[in-house]
Amino acid sequence: MTDFLSYLVNGISLGGIYALIALGFVVVFKATEVVNFAHGSLLVLGGYVIARLHTDVPFVVAVLAGCAVAAVGALVIERLYSWRLRDSNLNALAILTIGVDILLITELTRRFGPDILSTGDPWGNKIVDLGFAEIAQARLVGIGVTAVLLAAFFVAFKYSSWGIAMRAGAEDGEAAALMGIRRGRVTMTAWAVAGALAAVAAVFLCAFPTPGLDASVRLTALRAFPAAILGGLDSTAGAVVGGLAIGIAEAMTSGYSVKLAGGNLNDVVPYLVMLLVLLVRPSGLLGTKELTRV
Repeated sequence: MTDFLSYLVNGISLGGIYALIALGFVVVFKATEVVNFAHGSLLVLGGYVIARLHTDVPFVVAVLAGCAVAAVGALVIERLYSWRLRDSNLNALAILTIGVDILLITELTRRFGPDILSTGDPWGNKIVDLGFAEIAQARLVGIGVTAVLLAAFFVAFKYSSWGIAMRAGAEDGEAAALMGIRRGRVTMTAWAVAGALAAVAAVFLCAFPTPGLDASVRLTALRAFPAAILGGLDSTAGAVVGGLAIGIAEAMTSGYSVKLAGGNLNDVVPYLVMLLVLLVRPSGLLGTKELTRV
C-alpha cells in the first residue's frame, strides 16, 4: 500500500507537468487548428535560458526570462510561418512545425554539447516524508505551482475577453470575425501562453530526481502529446485529465514493471493508453465529437 501511494503521488506530480505541456498543444490547436510539433523544442529553449541565467540572476528572474524567451520563440513561429501560410493546408502547417522543431533542437543540441545543465531550482535533492510516502520536494512544489497556473488559466479562459474570444473563434471562426473578434491577436496570445507554460514545465521536468536538462528532454516532453490526444485535442479540461492519466499510468508502470516484470515499460505506456482510449472514443475523453449528416 505504501508503494502504491508513493507511485500515486509521484504520478500526480508528473501528470501535472504533462498537463501544462498538453495545455500548450491544446491552446494552439484551439486557436489555429494546427498541431505545433515544435512545442517540445520550445520547452527545451525555455529551460536552456533558465539554466544559463540562474547563476547570474535570482531563480525567479531566470524563470521569467525563460518564459519570455519561449513565448517569443512561439510567436516567431506563429508570425513568420503560420501567419503567412494561414490559408494553406493545415496538415502542411503541422509538417512545417516539424521542420522548425528540427532546426531549433539541432541548434540547442549544438549549444548543450555533452553537458547536462541544472536549472538551478532552490529545492535541490530534498526529500519530504509524507508519512505514507516519500517524495522529492521539487515534485511537491510542482504540484502546487501547476495547480495555481491551471486555475489561473481556466479563470482567464472562462472570464477574460481573450478566453471568450478564443472560445468563440473555436466554435465558429467566421461568425467570431464578423462580430469584431480579432483572431490574429487571439492566436498570438495563445502561442505565447503555450510557450510560457512549456518553460515552467521545463523547470519541474528537469528537477530532482531527474539528472537535469539536455536536448533529450524534448522527447520526454513529447510524451505530453498523447495526453493531449487522450483528453481531446480541442479540450482544455481534457489536457488536464489526459496529463494526470498519463502521469499516473507512467508512474505506476515504472514502479510495478520493475518489480513484477523485471523491466521498465513506462516509455511506451503513454502511447498504449492513448491507443486504447482512442479505440473507444476517437475524439478523446472530453473532445468534441464530429457529427456528419448522411
